[in-house]
Amino acid sequence: MSRTFVQREMNVFSGGSRPFSGRSTNASSHAIYAALDLGTNNCRLLMARPSRDGFKVIDAFSRIVRLGEGLGATHALADSAIERTIEALKICRNKMDHRGVTRARLIATEACRAADNNLEFIVRVEKETGLNLEIIDRETEAVLAASGCAALADPEAEGVVLFDIGGGSTEIVWLDRADDHRTTVRSRIREWSSLPVGVVSLAERHGGRHVTMQIYAAMVAEVEALLKPFVSALGSGKLPKKFHLLGTSGTVTTLAGVHLGLTRYDRRQVDGIWMADHQIRNIIDRLIGMSYQEREGSACIGPERADLVLSGCAILDAICNVLPSDRIRVADRGLREGILMQLMAEDGVWPQTQAGNV
Repeated sequence: MSRTFVQREMNVFSGGSRPFSGRSTNASSHAIYAALDLGTNNCRLLMARPSRDGFKVIDAFSRIVRLGEGLGATHALADSAIERTIEALKICRNKMDHRGVTRARLIATEACRAADNNLEFIVRVEKETGLNLEIIDRETEAVLAASGCAALADPEAEGVVLFDIGGGSTEIVWLDRADDHRTTVRSRIREWSSLPVGVVSLAERHGGRHVTMQIYAAMVAEVEALLKPFVSALGSGKLPKKFHLLGTSGTVTTLAGVHLGLTRYDRRQVDGIWMADHQIRNIIDRLIGMSYQEREGSACIGPERADLVLSGCAILDAICNVLPSDRIRVADRGLREGILMQLMAEDGVWPQTQAGNV
């Protein structure tokens, strides 16, 4: 069997009491769409219905499952990780049934791309939950993430470096400014890359609980080396002066929450916030100076991210070093939103005024 199994079929439910075609035969503003993103660290679900301005979220679910735990050493998904993930997927299935989802796309990313037992996992998920997961390639992941975030790009900027720091990989995209010839996100992509490193894989190699300055510097240097081909492809001497960074991931939203001093994470305050480069550096320095226990006790980090936040900071630090910008915009949106936009556009219920976002 092929090591990389890609499920292209749009039937997202198999079996069960209610057949599901995956494609609405009567798409309307009452249709319910779902996007599921199963990553190396998280399982996330977003459900929405079309609205005049785009879509209205009606339900969401997120759980840290650490599907890729130990994957770097064994090249296989561990039984314990599979069990955790299937339990989360059962919750997702129940939520979609309860909401009456009529159209969905359920994707899996780096952990499933890399695992030797990915096909066995996909088959087991279908058998136990009725869900058909689609393992997407890295380019598709990058385009979907960019589609979900592109609306936050400064329209006055000549370009945007968008990045999505995941658990097992980091997608990075250069988006040119929209013009008469480049209106869709895909047409605006000058270069893209998927780095084979994320918060989980980097922390497992270097350690995430007790991180010295030497360990942190080694993580940054590793990611900087991986970024060199992307920068070379762009041509560093030709980069516009007027560009900014746009980040989507738990890393950047966590840093924004710490920066704002939130006692409880609030997406409404974080999504779209601008941070200066020196503010990012100051927050990273604070986190490096914390003990593991102090990171656990931070309201915006907590026990589930305490051993991963510094590896995420190292990836962000490397991006800021290699592609320096005075400012970064934080997005608490991305791949799932990109999926919803794509599905609605295919069904003709995505606003024409936002057609350039897909």
